[in-house]
Amino acid sequence: MKSRAASVEEHNAEQVMVAALAHPTRREILLVLNFRGGAMTAGEIADRFSCRWPTVTRHLTALVRSNIVAVRRVGRTRIYQLNRKFLFTRINRWTRWFAASGSLRGKGSKR
Repeated sequence: MKSRAASVEEHNAEQVMVAALAHPTRREILLVLNFRGGAMTAGEIADRFSCRWPTVTRHLTALVRSNIVAVRRVGRTRIYQLNRKFLFTRINRWTRWFAASGSLRGKGSKR
């Protein structure tokens, strides 16, 4: 059984992830990363969007903080990598809250 502190920490991590996914540009960045092989430089990502560089950087920072995207430096270049396993695991864990007794149909459903 998890300790209360571990549960709170997990809940906070889920909140950060949901907040990161809330913005449509961030979801678009994730799709671009996914369909371009999972890793791109900051410049390659920014070139795909009409917003200014600081805006793209702010979105990338939010995705990195949520652990959905990892960043590594190669010289002066930052390479952003989609963390598919983490994203899938976290979303799966979060959606389990909506399954009632092993069923996706909740109590009181009229179907």
